[in-house]
Amino acid sequence: MPFCFLNIFKPKGITSFDVIYRLRKHLSIKKIGHSGTLDPMAQGVMQVGVGSASRLLEYLESDKEYIADIMFGYFSNTGDSEGEIKKTNDPDFTENELQNVLKSFIGEISQIPPKYSAIKINGKKACDIMRKNPRAEINIKKRNVQIYNIELLEFDNNSAKIKVSCSKGTYIRTLASDIAQKLGTNAYLTALTRTRAGNFDIKNSINIEEVEIEKNGINPVDVLNLNKYELNIEEYKRIKNGASVFADTLNGSPAPIMLIYNKKLVSIGVLSDNKIKAVKVF
Repeated sequence: MPFCFLNIFKPKGITSFDVIYRLRKHLSIKKIGHSGTLDPMAQGVMQVGVGSASRLLEYLESDKEYIADIMFGYFSNTGDSEGEIKKTNDPDFTENELQNVLKSFIGEISQIPPKYSAIKINGKKACDIMRKNPRAEINIKKRNVQIYNIELLEFDNNSAKIKVSCSKGTYIRTLASDIAQKLGTNAYLTALTRTRAGNFDIKNSINIEEVEIEKNGINPVDVLNLNKYELNIEEYKRIKNGASVFADTLNGSPAPIMLIYNKKLVSIGVLSDNKIKAVKVF
């Protein structure tokens, strides 16, 4: 079975699960997973793991970059164009005021994820609960996220296009709403594109129907930003048989280590007492 990552372009109008379903059908492979959900109205990069590489998704770099189109002066119960939209007021702020507000969000901020999201509440997705009962009272805890940079790309009084670099777990819908609140109005997203996920860039992303494993498959060794240890043949056999290997040349660290043999990832290991013990073997 293939053992690789794919840089997939998710189109608008389908769920992240739909992407995986279509890939399984297109590639005739059942074991496929992804590293993070994109809303149906959003498009852009999805990090996908094929075969046993789906067990490596947690080790991929997780910072994200988005381009978001924001409409001010309106409220949407979902935070985007798929919800019930109501006009609230006429926005009254300048481009300079918007720029200052955007700068105020750079750094660590606190967010409450949208009720219409994949956040689990007692084992159920919050969005599923809300769709069944729009008046349901659900409690979603605040979370801290990092905004590395926000750039204003376009502005025309009641709408803006921004580029956001942020940590995993950041909700751009919430960010747009919080920006609007500081400007004395409301807002929702009219479009959202994830342009980067870790080191997977939209420029190199592939449409689902065009994927070819031999051509587009990404060797985990080439993209995982982990320490590397090259195994010799004897060490390779020990790891495959569940034994540890000595590595007195490495500094003691709990960080995961890629164990590589013949340019292929054999295992993810951890170092303890000058020994590398495999925690995942492929």
